[in-house]
Amino acid sequence: MKRVVAFVLSLSILLSLPATAVRADEGMWTFDNPPLKQWKERYNFEPTKEWLDHVRLASVRLQDGGSGSFVSVNGLVMTNQHVAGGQLAKLSTKERDLVKDGFYARTNAEELKCPDLEINVLVSYEDVTARVQGAVKANASDKEANEQRKAAMAAIEKESTETTKLKSDVVTLYSGGEYWVYRYKKYTDVRLVFAPEEQIAYYGGDYDNFTFPRHDLDVTFLRVYENNQPARTEHFFKWSAKGPSDGEFVVASGNPGTTNRLLTNAQLQYQRDLGNPLQMQVLSSRRDALSRFAAAGAEQARRANSTRRSLENSIKRLESQQAGLLNPRLFGKKEAEEKALRAAIAANPEWQQAYGSAWDQVAKAYGGLPKYAKRIAFSSIATPSRLGSLASTLVRYAEEIRKPNASRYDEFRDARLEALKVNLFSPAPIYPDLEEAALAAWLEEGQKTLGNDDPFIRAALAGATPAQVARQVVTGTKLTDVAVRKSLFEGGADAIAKSDDPLIALARRIEPVYRELRAWSEENIQSVDASAGQRIAKSRFAAYGKTAAPDATFTLRLSYGAVKGYSEDTTLVPFKTTFYGLYDRAESFGEKPPFDLPARYREGRNKLDLSTPLNFVYTADTIGGNSGSPVVNRNAEIVGLNFDSNLQKLPNRYVYVDDEEGGRAVAVHSMAIIEALRKLYGAEKLAEEITGAR
Repeated sequence: MKRVVAFVLSLSILLSLPATAVRADEGMWTFDNPPLKQWKERYNFEPTKEWLDHVRLASVRLQDGGSGSFVSVNGLVMTNQHVAGGQLAKLSTKERDLVKDGFYARTNAEELKCPDLEINVLVSYEDVTARVQGAVKANASDKEANEQRKAAMAAIEKESTETTKLKSDVVTLYSGGEYWVYRYKKYTDVRLVFAPEEQIAYYGGDYDNFTFPRHDLDVTFLRVYENNQPARTEHFFKWSAKGPSDGEFVVASGNPGTTNRLLTNAQLQYQRDLGNPLQMQVLSSRRDALSRFAAAGAEQARRANSTRRSLENSIKRLESQQAGLLNPRLFGKKEAEEKALRAAIAANPEWQQAYGSAWDQVAKAYGGLPKYAKRIAFSSIATPSRLGSLASTLVRYAEEIRKPNASRYDEFRDARLEALKVNLFSPAPIYPDLEEAALAAWLEEGQKTLGNDDPFIRAALAGATPAQVARQVVTGTKLTDVAVRKSLFEGGADAIAKSDDPLIALARRIEPVYRELRAWSEENIQSVDASAGQRIAKSRFAAYGKTAAPDATFTLRLSYGAVKGYSEDTTLVPFKTTFYGLYDRAESFGEKPPFDLPARYREGRNKLDLSTPLNFVYTADTIGGNSGSPVVNRNAEIVGLNFDSNLQKLPNRYVYVDDEEGGRAVAVHSMAIIEALRKLYGAEKLAEEITGAR
């Protein structure tokens, strides 16, 4: 109840603010447009171009989700344990559970190669808006315009990749108002150096998730290699010995996943009334299936827990985001914002002619989406199952690769094939019992939701039950063998057509349904989003200038703020916690799970300086994807490692939650990481590499 009251109060404060105001510490800013004015006015900070370039080149993106940073000249990367959790699970076995027990490589030779992790560094970026928007021919329909834009984007990516030899992605910003090509140096030889026990990285479990005070050592260290040697990384963050002080200005450089602050009211209404509830059904049904599987035993729990934890985190975040949209005052604020912008456009005849109908165009398009939404959500075997994803990718690739590059689905463009192959040929373990349970539950949920007469259900089940289909395809498939996957990939359409693998046969049966739904979505939703979105973005630029940051797109951004506690109900929350607090929490709950301590923490208590700060909160604008972001001071020194936010902040997918509302990002304190490495893990060598001490 206390957290709900705080959440409602924070919304009340938020909704009293002016509709078009850009508030303090707001925004996930691109490096081409950093918030220099705000930094100067609010914090008296004026970074040089060299400072910004250094921060960009020392920051990294983990391609399977999350952020990180270089923290030594020898390719050492810091991120969260929960960001690296998928790789930890893939490296684990029944006999050696790295998620549960942690890991430390005392030498380079002991570092473990991650099976399918790619790490990206944003080397350069270029505005290609004129070329992409200019590719649209006069009088083109929305569908034709969308195809012309995509063809231009594919050509730019291919040209850039071939010219620079860098991974090149065309990024859409401001709903199509801008297009940029981002060029990345990529590392595909990534090795595990250190991870703590999950129990201390996720201390307090779901009870403490999205709360503060927190007591987590959510950190993992990886290392990137080139030519079988640790990579030489010129740009890396130096370490702050003391960490942040109360009120200190800090910057988080990371890759926030998705925000929807620039959506129209029609799009938000769809999310509120259908999109989010449907997403909740998808997440919950998958989580429940994994929970049932995990209940069968310790080994089943080990196999399921990484994905289950991720789903639980997504569910908790989505609950609060949906609560925000269901709050009439929040939705009223979004309506007021749109009304103000449309009024500004209507007051200028030229603007009205160019942009005025865009909102109605979006509303009409989204009016037709509910009819297809459930089918789009459930007509796939890739969502719940790695084997299903592999089969679908192989079948789809065989068809797409026969088309010209510009005409393919985005994920099969030439510039993206190397990343596709990393995932397709990953040697990570596949557990048939888990695959069967997940796929059977998914098909059962789809059958219940769509009905027996649905085209996907008819094609997938072919008269059998979900359990029968799952058992048949999983027990009969050979796709667990990387060599088999490579053979089908290289054999192309002929090999796919002739394959008698039951999982490939299932993917072939449902592929026409998938393509039908994707074609409908691209023509009726995505093309309208792009065309109308571009016009709305231009209207916003015309009325307000480029004063707001674009929505997050899992690309590198700068967020900023102050290290600062907050008030919650009638009490004050301090800006930091300490190891004292960790042991107090464990003692107060009698070390009953999830408040029990790993053995090394219980036995090593007297080794620690318990006054050492453990976690802290700060006001920067962050969201999922920022996990693992370095938190740095004015000197570009590491003072913390972002890993979470508090409950008050969770509506920030749709609207910024500012300082006075109590919204906070949560980070691991730099001092805590070194204290634990040296005194609990015997990782003095790693601590020396990080701090530069000799």
